[in-house]
Amino acid sequence: SFFLIWRRRRRAFSVSLLSGCFSKNASKPPLCSMLRSVAAAVSRRELQSSALQRLIDDMINTMREYQGVGLAAPQVHVSQRLFVAEVQRQNPRYPDKPELDLLVCVNPRLTFLPALEKVSGWEGCLSIAGLRGQVPRATQVQLQGWNRDGQDLNLDLSGFASVVAQHETDHLDGILYLDRMIGLSTLCFDTEYERFWQRSEEPEEVEA
Repeated sequence: SFFLIWRRRRRAFSVSLLSGCFSKNASKPPLCSMLRSVAAAVSRRELQSSALQRLIDDMINTMREYQGVGLAAPQVHVSQRLFVAEVQRQNPRYPDKPELDLLVCVNPRLTFLPALEKVSGWEGCLSIAGLRGQVPRATQVQLQGWNRDGQDLNLDLSGFASVVAQHETDHLDGILYLDRMIGLSTLCFDTEYERFWQRSEEPEEVEA
C-alpha cells in the first residue's frame, strides 16, 4: 500500500541521513537523492490528470496518518513542485497551534519582507524520523501558487502557518531543515527533546 511503501522509505532515509547524506556536498544514496533535488514545475495539464489528483489525495491521507502538518511531493518520491499542509484542532501533536485549513499548493513561490525579523523554533521532518532542531524562520511570508484546481493562490501567512510553508517549500528545492540550522548544537533525538527541552521552553514546533 502507499502507506507501507512510504513508511519503509521514511525509515531507510532516516538511517542513511545519520550516515551523512544530509550534507549537500556528500555522495547521495538513492533514498535521499530525491530530497536533495530541485523538483520540477507542474503544468496545468499535469495538474488536471487523475494521477496527480490521486497523488494529492494520498499525500493528504499520509500527512494525517502521521499527524504531520505538511508534506511535500519529494517526500513521497515524486519530484514535482507541490505540497499539502493542514493544522487540525484534534491533532494531538499540535493541540495549542492555530488551525490551518487544508492547503494544497502547486508551484509555490514565497515572498519575504526584507527587514522582517527571524525567530527560531523547533522543527522535525516526517522523512527524518526521530530528530529535531531549532531553525530560524521568517515570521511572515506571502505564498503564491495554484490550488489543486489550478486557480491562483495568494496568501499572507504568519506565525506557525508561515513556518510550515517555508519548511515545505524548502523540500521542493532540495533543502532540509538541517541546512537552515545555525550550527547543530540543538539537533537532538525526540527523547532528548522531551527530556531536556520541551518542559523548559515553548517555541513553535513543526514536523512536516
